[in-house]
Amino acid sequence: MNKFMKTTTLTLAAAAMSVAFVAGAQAREWRGWNIHPADYPVSTGMEEFARLINEKSGGNLEAKVYHGGVLGDQPDAIQQVRLGGLDWAVFNLGPLGEVAPEANVVSLPFIFKNVDAMHDVMDGPAGQQIADGLANAGLQALGWYDSGARSFYNTKHPINTPEDLKGLKFRVMSNDLYVQMVGALGGNATPMPYGEVYQSLKTGVIDGAENNYPSYDSSGHFEAAKYYSVTQHLILPECLCVNNALYDGLSDDEKKILQEAADESVKVQRAAWAERAEQSKEKVVAAGIEVNEIADKAAFQDAMKPVYDNFIKANPDLAGLVKAIQDAQK
Repeated sequence: MNKFMKTTTLTLAAAAMSVAFVAGAQAREWRGWNIHPADYPVSTGMEEFARLINEKSGGNLEAKVYHGGVLGDQPDAIQQVRLGGLDWAVFNLGPLGEVAPEANVVSLPFIFKNVDAMHDVMDGPAGQQIADGLANAGLQALGWYDSGARSFYNTKHPINTPEDLKGLKFRVMSNDLYVQMVGALGGNATPMPYGEVYQSLKTGVIDGAENNYPSYDSSGHFEAAKYYSVTQHLILPECLCVNNALYDGLSDDEKKILQEAADESVKVQRAAWAERAEQSKEKVVAAGIEVNEIADKAAFQDAMKPVYDNFIKANPDLAGLVKAIQDAQK
């Protein structure tokens, strides 16, 4: 074989291997991380997303959801999706604030007036700015799922004023803003993996935690912490996102399929969430949980001023985004 023929043969072989690799990359199963059980509203949305991209691509794109955190805890999964060890996931924007400062803005307590306002903001320009920040961290945001409003629950007594948190130890997600939030209200914050909360409540390692009705229900936390106080201090969206490199390697048509599937799954998830939130509330009340509504949250909101001041001081370039979110709700 002469040199020209040998070079040509090697080139063609390399090209064939490249084509096979690309085809295999697209045909392989995309692993999707999910911390929630299979019957949770987030899980419903993720399953719909996976079903739709398979259907819309004629089977050329395939994704599978792994529920219940079986692929690792949330901080590790965030890094894995960023690096490509996992392909896609739904993450709460609270922990994502650790890797994308823009995502941290929605972790400011009471920044959203209600769930509907959160939807409007996240589906608009402010949501796009947050998506751009996540893209810089290696995550392509495709849509914003609902995770309702988070409130405090504990094993000791109802919370009606900030003074009622004094001396109590509360589990929070891994984000310094939540540590500051609980501290500003007089409590002691303990960052802790979600999977450790139930046993920690049972054994008294912590006195309480904070979450929405469906999580309070599905986790079984209501069995250990009998007092649920409706502070609604955080209304956190969740991000349906894929690895940036995976997304960038898709054709324009495939990217369109992903976005259409994501948009439809968002509608399914939000509807499922609203229904599940009401069901979970009814369930825990029927189980004997003491739920107290807080008619005037002004004292809680006023206590957050140093949290906002510290955030803006540390992130002056995000002051405009904070104001944009607030102005969008006037």
